[in-house]
Amino acid sequence: MGDICQSVEAIFQLLFDELKLSTNASEQNCKDVADRLSKEIIRICSESKRIQASGEVDSWAMVLAKHRLQQCFHYFKLGSVRGRVELHSTLSAVVYRYITPPQTQSSYQARLTLIEDFLQGFYMEALNAFRRENQLPPTYQPRTLLELAEYMAFTERYGKRRIPLPGNRNQQLIILRAQTFSQQQPAETLVDMERAAEGMSGDTDNQWNTASMQQVREQMVAQEPEPTEDSLRHTVITELMAYLTERKQDDCVDYFALRLKDLPTNEIEAILQLTPRERDYLQQRFKYHLIRFALSHRWELVHQWLEADLDRNLGLTPQQWQSFQSQLDPQQLRLLQLKQSKMADTAIAQTLNCTLTQVRKQWFKLLEQAWEIRNYLVSEGSASMSGESASIDE
Repeated sequence: MGDICQSVEAIFQLLFDELKLSTNASEQNCKDVADRLSKEIIRICSESKRIQASGEVDSWAMVLAKHRLQQCFHYFKLGSVRGRVELHSTLSAVVYRYITPPQTQSSYQARLTLIEDFLQGFYMEALNAFRRENQLPPTYQPRTLLELAEYMAFTERYGKRRIPLPGNRNQQLIILRAQTFSQQQPAETLVDMERAAEGMSGDTDNQWNTASMQQVREQMVAQEPEPTEDSLRHTVITELMAYLTERKQDDCVDYFALRLKDLPTNEIEAILQLTPRERDYLQQRFKYHLIRFALSHRWELVHQWLEADLDRNLGLTPQQWQSFQSQLDPQQLRLLQLKQSKMADTAIAQTLNCTLTQVRKQWFKLLEQAWEIRNYLVSEGSASMSGESASIDE
């Protein structure tokens, strides 16, 4: 314990100096945040048997301090709105497959509404935990950007805490909360959720509308409009999750959720309890579905997000675009022109005198061909198909 006490001042000074150097927050604001973070770190080092047994308490304290700073700066640089989108996307991906009312078949939109409802409640729980663990008054609200970044970083860590379960198992806290939330949903709640999403609900007791939750939400969304890029990223993630779930690829959903956290391969294997060979097989299956999603199922959405839609010549340079068109036979070229004119697939099939399936297969090949041309450019120093695929994983 003596070693920890000796570390308190050093940890606080490191946190304070870095916060003061890397943010435009006031000195007092930096002191308050540094004080809270240093106390949390010391508490963890004191209570962790593993850290205590390591004999390297000071080293662990420094590692935790740098990790806290990295998280805090990440959300601080994103700002109030982009930070909220990032946090919301991360947590939505973790809980997506667990928010499914068991009593009935829910629509995709109903599930998204339930996820939204669950996460708003979870944000309130995290705020209460933040107040409690930092011995703050019940009225405390994050009011500055630095305090908001501190709260969002805490919320992410809080959701990912591992809770021990019987049989030497453990699970993330947010997943346990999501499972309980889903099990408690009566069938008729689905209708209420959809009505509420359309602004038709008069429920004033919902915890979305509590004064403290409203203040946090206002702080998180008040400063700037939601960036299109972040909104598209969130949509791509949720729709890819839905695509995998509909095809009963639950193990791919789990793998994708872990990839979103940027975990190293060995940790993914440990969490999913896979051998390297099994993980490699799962990764190849996930990539197969990812490509089908990106080039067939929701090609417009993905290409818009990658800034490679038809309005941008599928992301090709003028020279590449010209080369791409020269490789097409007359029917493929006509298909491309009809797609550019925004004609529906059914109308295209009638125009080309072929089936709808043939149109979609041929269009998949054209998109794949364009992607390969971009991929070739990457091998020369730009971004490859694997890089574009990875950007969906991120």
